[in-house]
Amino acid sequence: MRKIILFALMVLFVGMVQAQEKTSKNNRVSLGDMAFVLPEPCIMIGTYDAKGIPNVMMAAWGGQIEDNQITIRLSKHKTTDNIRLKKVFTISFATEATMAESDYLGAVSGNDVADKVARVGFTTHRAGKIDAPVIDQYPVTLECRLVSFENGILVGEVVNTTADKSVLDAEGHIDMEKVKPIVFDPISLAYRSVGSSVGKAWESGNKYK
Repeated sequence: MRKIILFALMVLFVGMVQAQEKTSKNNRVSLGDMAFVLPEPCIMIGTYDAKGIPNVMMAAWGGQIEDNQITIRLSKHKTTDNIRLKKVFTISFATEATMAESDYLGAVSGNDVADKVARVGFTTHRAGKIDAPVIDQYPVTLECRLVSFENGILVGEVVNTTADKSVLDAEGHIDMEKVKPIVFDPISLAYRSVGSSVGKAWESGNKYK
């Protein structure tokens, strides 16, 4: 019996050493097939329904694909019904100041709560170039026309961008430190602030040339 116990302990020890070797090589730990891309933007999509009632939802799986085109992965929502109906929509970005409201708008369906935009105290006006709502509380808005929506992949063409004067710099450009956008952290299921600039694109790496 003693020999059996010693053998079992030896097998357990060898297994622990092998497991440690697998996870500690180069000081990295395997976490499996986790799929995510950081940062994930908190995209707020604005639409009107057939009665002209504004609706807003949050999406995270989106990005830019051309100079004037964006894409978002969407399943079926009140928003997608409205987009198919109107062929237009607006894109805004959740901010530190609107985090709680934006979270609610992403968690509650317009099919269940028709007045959810008004419920969080948001006000809207019609966009200048398309029949879609601009949410006054979001400082930056892209006005988009539908290009395609197939297999859950939405593609929109940006036809106009508006920004509140309060988030512009001295040269009239959008200043992200004034916008204070937030992003979605899918690992900890949290919203995080973007933070300040840490370098210039296409310049910071010049020291290696």
